[in-house]
Amino acid sequence: MSTAVALPAEITGAGRRRRRGSWLISACLVVVGVVVVMAVFGSAIAPQDPNAQNTFFILTRPSGAHWLGTDSLGRDVFSRLIAGARTAFLGPLVIAASSMLLGNLLGLLAGYRGGRTDALIMRWVDLMWAVPGLLLIIVVAGALGSGYWLAVGLLIVLTVPFDTRVVRGVTLEQAPRPYVEAARTLGVPDWRIMLFHIWPNVSPVAIANAFLVFAGSLTSLAGLSFLGLGVAPGTPDWGLMLSEGLQDLFVNPIAVLAPGVMIVLTATSMNLIGDWLQERLSSKGAAR
Repeated sequence: MSTAVALPAEITGAGRRRRRGSWLISACLVVVGVVVVMAVFGSAIAPQDPNAQNTFFILTRPSGAHWLGTDSLGRDVFSRLIAGARTAFLGPLVIAASSMLLGNLLGLLAGYRGGRTDALIMRWVDLMWAVPGLLLIIVVAGALGSGYWLAVGLLIVLTVPFDTRVVRGVTLEQAPRPYVEAARTLGVPDWRIMLFHIWPNVSPVAIANAFLVFAGSLTSLAGLSFLGLGVAPGTPDWGLMLSEGLQDLFVNPIAVLAPGVMIVLTATSMNLIGDWLQERLSSKGAAR
């Protein structure tokens, strides 16, 4: 005679949360994968030329010929949405990678060395945190002229201090641990201790932070393009599409909603994937 064993509520609840989380992360991975395909193969998979103007089809509603309608210049919104993924993904990727590289190096150096090195790096971080980022970009863009890569470069400068502070905090927690002291006793060089001993334990936070920086950079670049400080006029870009379609919101609202939805979906998906990676990498590190 078999007997049924009742599982604790905590176990079943955790299982349900894991299942929901796995479905959510799978959906986020699909969203990011679609955006990557659009960014890499945009010109090849776009049904029409994103810059082609047709004065006979201005501000048309979605149809079989134009899935998301057309804008005020008769350009196909769906094709421009696909082509706009390149600037929406490439810039934030460069910012996140550069900020992670520089911020991790500075954070490891400040947290491990301490003393004057830590004080010098952190005073620079405090200075950059005190600078109003948007005002700085507006002033520099006004002096040098607005441009996409200028905005990317300025955002790298503004986001490196954020990575530096985060990585420094985790490094300060790892530096006094026995494995670091053992490596020092064995005469391992400081740079090897920082890169091959401390950084693997810092990497879960660093990687999650890079995804967070990507999401923030995506919205920042879109906002700068919306203000006219990003890509050149006429370039397929989600932020610029929002700005150009705002005046025609009640004629063809999908032309404004589509790029806005893509910005929100991509940024949210990257955030959730970053959190998921941090949990997985942290659990593997704890097991090791």
